[in-house]
Amino acid sequence: MNIIQTSANLTGEPDGARPWLDAAYQVLITQGVDKIRIAALAEMVESTRTAFYWHFAAREALLDGLLERWKAKNTDNFVRQVEGYAETINEAVFNMFDCWLNADLFDAPFDLAVRNWAKNDPALTGTLADADGQRIDALIRMFKRFGYDDKSALVRSHTAYFTQVGYISMMIVDDPGVRIDRMPDYVEVYTGIAPSPNEIARFRGRHAHLLKG
Repeated sequence: MNIIQTSANLTGEPDGARPWLDAAYQVLITQGVDKIRIAALAEMVESTRTAFYWHFAAREALLDGLLERWKAKNTDNFVRQVEGYAETINEAVFNMFDCWLNADLFDAPFDLAVRNWAKNDPALTGTLADADGQRIDALIRMFKRFGYDDKSALVRSHTAYFTQVGYISMMIVDDPGVRIDRMPDYVEVYTGIAPSPNEIARFRGRHAHLLKG
């Protein structure tokens, strides 16, 4: 079986552990955490149960490694993206939108899988809330950086973030070109300022490969 590799080694994962984490990731996003079993993973990576314990003390250590990968891929990347250079608030929001269009920046199926996992794991609920809090706090700082007051920054951040969480949770799949066409209108909703033609052109240029024609 071909194992999907999620991304570059973001968390300093040992080379020997990475195939097991890749296999566990694949099971998590397609079947859920309960289906992550050492024997099945060993078959996927063409190894043995004994070899698993060379890299992980127990199944729980593997799951901890998955969560570290999720934090690095989705939360750390998201915060880095919204804190990146932007001349205007609209450019900053377009930078955030890059996350929703580029799976190298943000893995939506991974996020959904972790949210589903947390529904049946009270210990994970706090971890998920902390990640959401870090992302929202980064958005609040982004809006305040461009002069929005505390209340406005909070409400706009909640609107922008919870809209995307809804997209993920409802498993909405839009045509990428259609979604890109709508994004300038979302920017205006979130910021109260219509993006300029140049801002839109730069954003569309970054994602030209997703546009038809």
